[in-house]
Amino acid sequence: MITAENIHLSYGNVHVLKGINLQIEKGEIISIVGASGAGKTTLLHILGTLEKADKGECSINGKLITSLSSNQLSKFRNLEIGFIFQFHNLLVEFTAFENICIPGYISGKNKKEVEQRALELLETLDISNRKDHKPNELSGGEQQRVAIARALINSPSIILADEPSGNLDSDNAKKLHELFIKLNKELNQTFIIVTHNKELANMTNRTLEMVDGKIIS
Repeated sequence: MITAENIHLSYGNVHVLKGINLQIEKGEIISIVGASGAGKTTLLHILGTLEKADKGECSINGKLITSLSSNQLSKFRNLEIGFIFQFHNLLVEFTAFENICIPGYISGKNKKEVEQRALELLETLDISNRKDHKPNELSGGEQQRVAIARALINSPSIILADEPSGNLDSDNAKKLHELFIKLNKELNQTFIIVTHNKELANMTNRTLEMVDGKIIS
């Protein structure tokens, strides 16, 4: 489903990624671990089309994303990739329900279908009773569930998560990890998760360890 070949990226004189090669199958849940500065988030951004590699090729579902234009990338990203961040990145002026719907609206899908899908996700993630609350009225765990629902609204091919439990207490982190496994099994959803959390890494199908811009195991 995902193939990266010889991915290199530098910021000025700093060589961040040094020839990354990886293959990920549909339905896998993969963790990427390593010390800060190893290149984990940068790799995630390239797989998510948020950054372009200086060298190498990356394909998702047979589409060579490294050859797409900016407009093509934006459309591809909206439909095929869901993002979950450590700090949720919810829009504070909108309710949980509205935050979830926004990527669906942007995609141009039927408004009623988007909103029905959002209601289903709220139910799946057990936060239906919080749908009309704004982010500052939600707990950290509830905000993260809203962010997950937002990532799933367009039924993307892949979910990319960057330290998703890094801002949660241990109880909410454990619940989030179990939720990822549940979604992976029930929806056959592909996850790539950058994490420092050993418990989460141990729950995934495979763990890729990065050191100094390279995958070493």
